[in-house]
Amino acid sequence: MTTSHLDRVRDFFGLRRGIVGLLAMVILVGLGEKMAERFLPVYLIALGGGVLSVGLLNGLDNLLSALYSLPGGYLSDRYGTKRALLLFNLLAMAGFLVVILIPAWPAVIGASFLFLSWTAISLPASMSLVAQAVPATKRTMGVSMHSLVRRVPMALGPVIGGLFIDQWGETTGVRLAFIAALVLAGVAILLQQALIPADAPAASGSPAAPHHPLRVLRAMHPDLRNLLVSDILIRFCEQIPYAFVVIWCLKTIADPVGALEFGLLTTVEMVTAMLVYIPVAYLADHSAKKPYVLMTFVFFTLFPLALLLCQSFWPLVAAFVLRGLKEFGEAPRKALIMDLAPEDQKALTFGVYYLVRDSIVALAAFAGGLLWMHSPEANFLTAFGCGAVGTLWFALRGGRARITRDTRAPRAAESGPASHSS
Repeated sequence: MTTSHLDRVRDFFGLRRGIVGLLAMVILVGLGEKMAERFLPVYLIALGGGVLSVGLLNGLDNLLSALYSLPGGYLSDRYGTKRALLLFNLLAMAGFLVVILIPAWPAVIGASFLFLSWTAISLPASMSLVAQAVPATKRTMGVSMHSLVRRVPMALGPVIGGLFIDQWGETTGVRLAFIAALVLAGVAILLQQALIPADAPAASGSPAAPHHPLRVLRAMHPDLRNLLVSDILIRFCEQIPYAFVVIWCLKTIADPVGALEFGLLTTVEMVTAMLVYIPVAYLADHSAKKPYVLMTFVFFTLFPLALLLCQSFWPLVAAFVLRGLKEFGEAPRKALIMDLAPEDQKALTFGVYYLVRDSIVALAAFAGGLLWMHSPEANFLTAFGCGAVGTLWFALRGGRARITRDTRAPRAAESGPASHSS
């Protein structure tokens, strides 16, 4: 393949220097995180935490995602992507270290305040970097590359974590997975600092722009607020059963699967998602984003209903294919948020959006434990009902405005292809 052909491929996928650094970080930190984090519900129960500790962990995941998204957006806009991502990685590593050193469920819950922060606190910075690196006409593709690469560790991590558990048991296996996560995060810091340009931060915002979360929320585009309402209901659908999916598959169904088989189910989900990212990104960048977002809401809604009908491995494979299809419109949804956010406050607006969404959704995650104690059926059917309402709201009220495309070239620091980075 000639250099010009390679340049066209890099341009098609939006592979700028900073994007490559971001993707390297996502793979390494994400692989370590998913090796361990996906099996934390089983680990908590093995340590004597019980069902309520699982609900507490899932609730904290959503609550911390909400609380950390705002400082994540502010720090990225204020100090730049490179320094912000360094801090976020160090926080995650500190959390991994606590779990490694203290095998007790209260310590895991305490450490979650650190290691659960990485995805949430780094996401506004990541999306802001994508918005800087590529023009708006390629924004969905840039977000899709981030989302697609993120699914690589999400697919491989649980398989490796399942092997650790099958080999060394539910407690030692998870702690060894956290050791691997600590090492991978350290390597990620080195690559991230080498590849992301020092002059990559977004603009910190004009003096007249609002910075208080309530003022940012009031200043949001009406279509962005309607998307937020729908997204909250859809995340209720996702998070009510989320932490209990692994327990349903490993402990509850008539023919339970093993840890490795559950890892393979997660791989099926992620491979399905990865197959749809690129074609959907290309189409969404050349048409309205609403149909793609609406389809992803439909898939979110159907998953808990499908899961309820599965009692053995092969029906679960079909359900996890459906779960993978819920990523159909996730990149267009994130790109739509960035399209509707002010140019000088993209990270902050993204952070406020997630602050509001996940603060409310955390209540659903806490409620998931109570519903599960009543019955798995109550948990899954309540989730399905929330998803149906959210989908209908977006179908009727979401995404009606046209977004003016920004065809300007990306910032100078990001304008060259990945092969030109030093």
